[in-house]
Amino acid sequence: MRCKKMVDVGRRQFLRGSAFAAAGVAATTVTGTQASATPAPAQIDYPSTKLGNVADLAVNEPVDIEYPDADSPGVLIKLGQQVEGGVGPDGDIVAFSTLCPHKGYFMSYNADDRTLNCPGHFSRFDVEAGGQQVWGHATQNLPQFTLRVDEKGDIYAEGCSDLIFGRMSNTL
Repeated sequence: MRCKKMVDVGRRQFLRGSAFAAAGVAATTVTGTQASATPAPAQIDYPSTKLGNVADLAVNEPVDIEYPDADSPGVLIKLGQQVEGGVGPDGDIVAFSTLCPHKGYFMSYNADDRTLNCPGHFSRFDVEAGGQQVWGHATQNLPQFTLRVDEKGDIYAEGCSDLIFGRMSNTL
């Protein structure tokens, strides 16, 4: 089970974690005592932004969104079945960046197999499996937006699981 969860770790998160581990080993070697390092968060925090309302969503019909700002296109989807990371009354609402993490091409949603697909180098990402890459040149999974639903059914994005393509603010 632990190995399955490693698939969800993006390349940059893996390298960041490796750097912290190497720093801890180096500190232990130099000082002779164990150093404690706090790992980088798996969540990239962006401002809370309202994306829509549960009542406005239809099953398997994507809604175009912009998060965390107008330069970052994304998609909000009600899948019709509960998925990991899903929110709402049925746990089936998810949102993703639609910029391919490989080269930043704009991706489109395929309702038949519930994937986001890149026209540039044909990478495909499974939205029912948290944006996990299923095919193509990309080296990391698709950034998934962290969602929250309030008592009125309003859907808010409050962060992102991975780095959004082309954002210099993502760098360490």
